[in-house]
Amino acid sequence: MSQVEIVDNPHIEQDNWKATILAGLANYIDSGSIVSGAAALALWQSLYGLSDNLLGLIAAFGPNAIGAGVGAMIGGWLCDKLGRKRIYQYDMLVYAIGMTVLVFAVAPWMIVLGFVIVGLAVGADIPASWSLIAEEAPDERRGKHSGVAQILWNLGPVVVLLMSLFLTDLMGLGELGARLVFAHLVVVALGLTFLRRKMRESRRWEETQEAGFTPPPLSALFKGRYAVSIAGLVGIYGFWNLWAGTNGLFFPYLMETLGVATHSQSIALQCLNFFLGMVANYVIFMKFVDRVSHKAMFMVSAVMQVIGMSLLALFPLTVPVVIAHVFLLGFFQGFGAQSFFQLWSAEMFPTALRSTAQGLCFAIVRITLGVFSFFVPMLASADFTVLAWILTGFLAISALIGWLWAPNNAGKSLEDIQCEQQAAA
Repeated sequence: MSQVEIVDNPHIEQDNWKATILAGLANYIDSGSIVSGAAALALWQSLYGLSDNLLGLIAAFGPNAIGAGVGAMIGGWLCDKLGRKRIYQYDMLVYAIGMTVLVFAVAPWMIVLGFVIVGLAVGADIPASWSLIAEEAPDERRGKHSGVAQILWNLGPVVVLLMSLFLTDLMGLGELGARLVFAHLVVVALGLTFLRRKMRESRRWEETQEAGFTPPPLSALFKGRYAVSIAGLVGIYGFWNLWAGTNGLFFPYLMETLGVATHSQSIALQCLNFFLGMVANYVIFMKFVDRVSHKAMFMVSAVMQVIGMSLLALFPLTVPVVIAHVFLLGFFQGFGAQSFFQLWSAEMFPTALRSTAQGLCFAIVRITLGVFSFFVPMLASADFTVLAWILTGFLAISALIGWLWAPNNAGKSLEDIQCEQQAAA
């Protein structure tokens, strides 16, 4: 057994749900930023004369794609160097600054600057928060604690969408309504900055610092079992995220443009999608993930999502088809690729490299999405059916990689997983 695994052994048994929630709110911030940004950009395009190319750059370098990826890569490395608490405490302050710029933006350069800062800060918080949740959770309930972050990820869009509908449409506030949505995220970030000051550092990370050992080099992530884990994680989550990022951006537009739903109905369908994800995460993922086969649970989710997406490729866009699509994708994503990516990316690496590895995987996935996003409008305008088949293919590839690689770590401690990997190497 290597020096990393020897010190990586605090065996924490008590639940600390407060710490899990405070760390998991990074997911609320992440998803809330993506959805609120998409809504605001539609308003700002006409007000400030933003070109389609500039809109594409903002979307690509904001919290949904490249900006978050770069932030995760830098933040993950700093987390392993300086500690989880130092990063997840102060990056929310940086996030609040970036979001405040958006609240008061009156020129294109302010919009670009705000989105870039927000994207970097959101990305940096993800590996810090996910590592902390996994390292502080009891071994037999690690998956359950991870599920909290995913519920909060689904909650963010629901809150933002309903706020946008109420403030922008029903109250007729327009641009002011979008700014108020941004302002609520500033308040959440400042509250997190204050509350996280009282949280303690990850005890597992502290153990690695007290032991006096030299952490393995970053090059270790590109060799042997760690390289295989990175390839598996990036493959599963990467192809799924290509679907999710594209579907989230263009689904509302398609529903309205093709006359399947009004603007309000489109928002209701999106809220239903995320609400179903929360329900499934709670009643299935959090209840059973620490007791059943991870691979089996993942495959059920993956196959049903493939079926749900293929409906849009096989049948004309009608209300029943869209509702079936929303139900299958919304519910079964609640215990699928994103939930397992968070969990597995923490389990498959030692404490000394955990956040770095998570940040690297997250960066590859989000940057790839950013590059692909440039081509989606062209695909959608050419033939929606072709785009639907491409997105179905992404989900099918994610499912295939999961079937070939997905680990089964239910009920195992982080130390046991590392020992098993060391023995198999």
